[in-house]
Amino acid sequence: MSMFSVQSGRPLVVAFEGWNDAGEAASTAVRAIIDRYNLVQGFGVETELFYDYQLVRPTIEFADDSRRIAWPTTSLFVPADLTTRVHALLGTEPSRSWPTFAATFLDEALAADITGIIVVGSMLADVPHSRPIEVTRTSDNADVRKLLGCERSQYEGPIGIPTVFAQFAEQVGIPTVAVWASVPHYVHNSPSPKVALALVEALKDITHADLDTVELAAAAIEWEKSVNEMAGSDDDMSEYIAQLEEQRDTANSEEASGDAIAEEFERFLRDTEEGDSR
Repeated sequence: MSMFSVQSGRPLVVAFEGWNDAGEAASTAVRAIIDRYNLVQGFGVETELFYDYQLVRPTIEFADDSRRIAWPTTSLFVPADLTTRVHALLGTEPSRSWPTFAATFLDEALAADITGIIVVGSMLADVPHSRPIEVTRTSDNADVRKLLGCERSQYEGPIGIPTVFAQFAEQVGIPTVAVWASVPHYVHNSPSPKVALALVEALKDITHADLDTVELAAAAIEWEKSVNEMAGSDDDMSEYIAQLEEQRDTANSEEASGDAIAEEFERFLRDTEEGDSR
């Protein structure tokens, strides 16, 4: 039995939009779970407690011929029937009160008898779009590392809500694994279906979920073609991508892919911290 299996366990798959969702890849992967298993929106937080509306703006939209305000929030998505075991948590990274935020949803997870948590994230990095997307798995739980054959993260530095949530989950006794993928930073302004596909494939492997990836795979092919066309009209960009490809190929030849993506993640966090301090 795996604590992450949709067949024998009661897993919770988690993603947060914003800083931890480059190319909308992490949220897209979690939405694939929500859509496949027809999960329905359940518990949600009071937005004023956790969000600064100047940092995370509400939006206005049409609904039934009238306009309404959509406030940033995070919600737990739960099964609509007794045969479904998987749950999902999806929303916007909160602006404040992270410990209370994490504890609030972990109380719900404990009440739902969640057996394992998969925290999904995507980050901007110096990686080429033209190579296979590398996905890293880490866990602070020795049993999880043995089960999934993953390592413990050696990173030290600034973190986002996914790491806070994972740490708090382990403290209350729920085994947790973090799954991350890198998005080429030169295409950060648009969704990255190729990265989302890699994360979905990782979720399929970890949870044994029956996920249809045909449409996402087609979108990934079109996305790569469009980036190729964009690079083809920009000599500087083409040269830069060629350098990234060479670096990736060298790293793979040295069997250093796992270390490389972890190092890229750590550099990304350090650069973000330095940028925030300026």
